[in-house]
Amino acid sequence: MNVNKLILLVLIQLGFSSCSEQKVKLTHGIDESAGGGLAYVIHTPSATYYLEKHGGGLSSMIDKDGVDWIGFHNKEGSGHKGEYRGFPNAIHRQDGSYFHAMNAGTEPSTSVVEIESKKHIRIIFTSENKQWQGQWDFYPDRCDFTMTKVSEGYNYWVQYEGVPGGEMDTTDFWYASIDTNRHPIVEPFMGDLPAPEWMAFGDIKSSRMLYMLHHEDDSLSDNYVSRPDMTVFGFGRHNGETTTKHLTTADTFSIGFVESTEHADIDKTVRDILN
Repeated sequence: MNVNKLILLVLIQLGFSSCSEQKVKLTHGIDESAGGGLAYVIHTPSATYYLEKHGGGLSSMIDKDGVDWIGFHNKEGSGHKGEYRGFPNAIHRQDGSYFHAMNAGTEPSTSVVEIESKKHIRIIFTSENKQWQGQWDFYPDRCDFTMTKVSEGYNYWVQYEGVPGGEMDTTDFWYASIDTNRHPIVEPFMGDLPAPEWMAFGDIKSSRMLYMLHHEDDSLSDNYVSRPDMTVFGFGRHNGETTTKHLTTADTFSIGFVESTEHADIDKTVRDILN
């Protein structure tokens, strides 16, 4: 783990223990492990998020043990080993390429901090062409991303491209709302996830999992495929002969950690969010 991130994590934990009311805190920094991009750094009891200021996507998502489950790096040509990773990676060659940590193919967005309180941080990103807008809401237990404005006539997806437990390997696995089975990380999925639509990723060496939740149920394709160095899971994604995007409405998606590796606990967590 990057030394500066480790120091930051210790300071965060000390800060939360001395000030129990400060559940969510916003600072500004540089995500050095991602290649040095400027970032909003959102500290919560469950995770530390690095939200890249120019690209408008998460470059790092660090758990309580200091492990980064995204692992983005902006080095051009790094592909699945770095530059493709992130969340929500929503707009790719669909009236621009936006809301991805800044790599060679990402186009810039502008941002404004709209809410900054002890329990809620809200940051709004607007694409350079003014046709897309994404809203980030950070709470003590999770992060929500809402596509509040969709460019007319275009589609998007919302993806987690990352590294469960800090590294993509054969010890990783996934759960989803399709059944209660633990699926090996190399097993693909394509279809419409049943409501509540969610998928979660874990590593047998970790006591927690990372989940993604789509707040609105739909009948659109959701898709997971593995790569040697990262996950590729997308709501509204179809990976057939042609990879396509299908989301067109202003929907909300959550990403967060669950301190459990049991399907029932993840399912309860996402249902509590929706309730």
